[in-house]
Amino acid sequence: MRIHQQVTIFTVLSAALIPGGIVTAADAKVENALELTLPPQVYAVPGVEMNVYFDNVVLTQEPHSYRFDVKCSLGRTEDRRWTVIPKTRNVGQVPLSIRVSNKGGRLLATASSVLHVVPQEAGQDKKIRLMIVGDSLTHATRYPNEVGRLLSQPGNPSWTMLGTHRPSSAAEGVAHEGYGGWTWARFATQYEPNPDGTYRKRSSPFVFLGDDGKPQLNVKRYVREQCEAQSPDFVIFMLGINDCFSAPADDPAGIDSRIDTVIEHAKTLLADFRKAAPNAHFGICLTPAPNSRQEAFQANYKDRYSRWGWKRIQHRLVQRQIESVTARNDDDVSIIPTQLNIDPIDGYPVNNGVHPNEAGYAQLGSSIYAWLKSRL
Repeated sequence: MRIHQQVTIFTVLSAALIPGGIVTAADAKVENALELTLPPQVYAVPGVEMNVYFDNVVLTQEPHSYRFDVKCSLGRTEDRRWTVIPKTRNVGQVPLSIRVSNKGGRLLATASSVLHVVPQEAGQDKKIRLMIVGDSLTHATRYPNEVGRLLSQPGNPSWTMLGTHRPSSAAEGVAHEGYGGWTWARFATQYEPNPDGTYRKRSSPFVFLGDDGKPQLNVKRYVREQCEAQSPDFVIFMLGINDCFSAPADDPAGIDSRIDTVIEHAKTLLADFRKAAPNAHFGICLTPAPNSRQEAFQANYKDRYSRWGWKRIQHRLVQRQIESVTARNDDDVSIIPTQLNIDPIDGYPVNNGVHPNEAGYAQLGSSIYAWLKSRL
């Protein structure tokens, strides 16, 4: 299925379009600072809840200070989110737009996307091979378990998860390549000549010594040796936090420079995966929005990193991820809008800034599941 990729980051509105007359300098500053950002597609499956949490789509410390109006023929707008549980009759593509206003009703920004409701039986009776590559969010194995649970319900393909990592928390059949602290760069380049058997001191599963004795990225060899020479049909990447967490939050140019490096490593890894799995669909998960509580960051990082610092980095990373995938113009590489569907309050414990609780991990799994169904 061909899906046109289009990204809307934010729209600055002229005075003629804004109720209340002339835009003040303060209005214009807020308008630009909000950076309302939506991915081109939001995926949903009948019977499975999908959400857009407003805090996750704007760059502000005070989302409660703004009014969010969602225009969509499905779902409903609540205080902190727009939410939908589609029905079978809703299958199809539905326009979705968000308008952000101040408390006085002055329109500040708009952005649009498309809600793609996928048939519940999409991919039924097919056989798929799925690989998930990620950091500690994947290592926890909770969202891969949720993907497996949803795929095991009626109306789905039979599935095999590929990967060498099967933690004790993994449900039956669940495997992945997810390791705490790992990055795009580490998966593309890391070679450890003296591994100690832990995930911290080991080579990337995709990097081997070449005939010249030098480390090289070789996903084909990985597929041959670890996947019975059968390449995956779907590869999902959930990376970005560790690549960018320590970027200079007060320096936009420094953030972009760090993200430039991330994108280059991502291109390298994707290119080698493409050689090994030429017919696969690749999904790039948008880096999830953080816990809304500064206290959670204080519990984890003391005074080294703040919630607002990571929020600024994460928001820019999401924008660049969307831009990079859109620029590829490749039907087989698409965005998974995982940052929309995670509750920044109830989806996190009170004492962890970036690692969700069970509810948050389940929301990540639902987003990935809906994307998979859309590609089927």
